Amino acid sequence: MPKPADRLVASRLTDGVAVLTLADPGHRNALSRRLSDELAAAVGAALSDGARALVLTAEPPVFCAGGSLNALLERADPLREMFAGMTAVATAPVPTIAAVGGPAIGAGVNLPLACDIVITTPQARFDPRFLDVGIHPGGGHLFRLAGRVGAQGAAAMVLCGDVLTGPEAVERGLAWRCVAESELAETAMALAARAAARPARLVRRTKESLRRSLTLTDPEQAFALELQAQEWSMDQPEFAEALARVRLRITAARR
Repeated sequence: MPKPADRLVASRLTDGVAVLTLADPGHRNALSRRLSDELAAAVGAALSDGARALVLTAEPPVFCAGGSLNALLERADPLREMFAGMTAVATAPVPTIAAVGGPAIGAGVNLPLACDIVITTPQARFDPRFLDVGIHPGGGHLFRLAGRVGAQGAAAMVLCGDVLTGPEAVERGLAWRCVAESELAETAMALAARAAARPARLVRRTKESLRRSLTLTDPEQAFALELQAQEWSMDQPEFAEALARVRLRITAARR
């Protein structure tokens, strides 16, 4: 029996960037257990190969239609395991960028929410829709959504069914930029490449500091967190090398 085609395609590293593409358009890239597991494995493999940034995208026209209805009805797999792919993206230590060019529905919204940066297009829609099918949001959806659009925005989207278009997602803080469909891949790759070109350990440490700072309520704790990390960075060879390059540029400009 031939091996079933993979539902996720991972590109080879290009300048330290790995592109992970949901590739099951026949099922609207719905998050089956298999697709979720493949995404988790692809994230792990990319990091093991030395990826310094990840781009998550999908074959059109739908970015992700959410949880597989068959899987939800059959309940053959524990819900926690259905979120393995999203969790792998959310916990990745390198910058993650979602390139969303179509509808993200239900649990499909969790994938861009799990990324550090979301780039979208006018064709995109962000539609939680959990309550429409009689299920409570899962996977940390409410926490991450409220972190982007605030408690009122999360209530409007989840409780009342309000849907954001690509431009509206930028206005509300769910996405960073809305670009033409023809510019989506290029824009996401450009951001990822810039992150990947920076000192890898410094980027990882800074991302970790950002995560930790979001849990703090005391500005003194935030100061101490960054002070410790900044002192660490100044002891790294990359700092001395960067400082030397700056001095050379200044000297050359004065000649």
